[in-house]
Amino acid sequence: MRILVSGSSGLVGSALIPSLAAAGHDVVRLVRSRSANPSKELISWDPSRGQIDAAGLEGIDAVVHLAGESIASGRWNAERKARIRDSRSIGTRLLAETLAKLRTPPKVFACASAIGFYGDRGDEVLSESSTPGTGFLADVCRDWEIACDPLKRVGTRVVNLRFGVVLSRQGGALKQMLLPFQMGAGGILGNGKQYMSCVSLNDAVGVIEFVLGNPAVEGPINVVCPQPVTNYDYTKSLGRVLHRPTIFPVPGFAARLAFGEMADALLLSSARVVPDRLLAAGYQFRDPTVETSLRSALR
Repeated sequence: MRILVSGSSGLVGSALIPSLAAAGHDVVRLVRSRSANPSKELISWDPSRGQIDAAGLEGIDAVVHLAGESIASGRWNAERKARIRDSRSIGTRLLAETLAKLRTPPKVFACASAIGFYGDRGDEVLSESSTPGTGFLADVCRDWEIACDPLKRVGTRVVNLRFGVVLSRQGGALKQMLLPFQMGAGGILGNGKQYMSCVSLNDAVGVIEFVLGNPAVEGPINVVCPQPVTNYDYTKSLGRVLHRPTIFPVPGFAARLAFGEMADALLLSSARVVPDRLLAAGYQFRDPTVETSLRSALR
């Protein structure tokens, strides 16, 4: 297939592109500047200005849309939250509307979303059929998924990839917490009872490739390993993998002082999410547990 990928320089995108190319697909990157890497095949866009090279999108068979402002690279304020929201809803709607107007829209549109859709839900088991939660991230994810609707109306198969925490030493949450844990200064966050739903980078890529090639999969898909764990269990697993003690907890108030509102939304909230639809569709996880995911990331 001829596959368009946005967010190609991000954690998942940078792993996905060589995997797609190795499988024989023709990969095109959607980028803000053609000068970023002139040796690659590129299509330019600027969602903040409502600009996109529509002519270059003709002939695209599938789209993997991963672009969006990082939610964890700084404290949240009104301006930053607006960028997080707009980079997802406005950018996705621009891309979806443009693709829907093509002579031949793509057959499949796999768009990133997140388990933030479910909000803070304690120990409730959350599947794709669960109701949306409340709060900033839940609102962002709901608007993000709704922005795909123009493609649904023209018959494109839309898949909303609700990613959990993607585990990789190259980026994301694991990279940020790795150093203190390697130094033996890691520990639980808050009371440690909040659930974390994670997925290895291997499986994040594997799921995308699976849904692109499986016409029966559409709608929301939880991209998490089958066994969510509490922060306490995650912390102990990371300590075992690194052969380090995990005896220095970070109290909730300390996390809030350091990260503000982001601490409650990302570090202290609980989402016990399971990948029911992936399992029902026959996806075989490469790293089915958090510990195997951590070992895969850190081997």
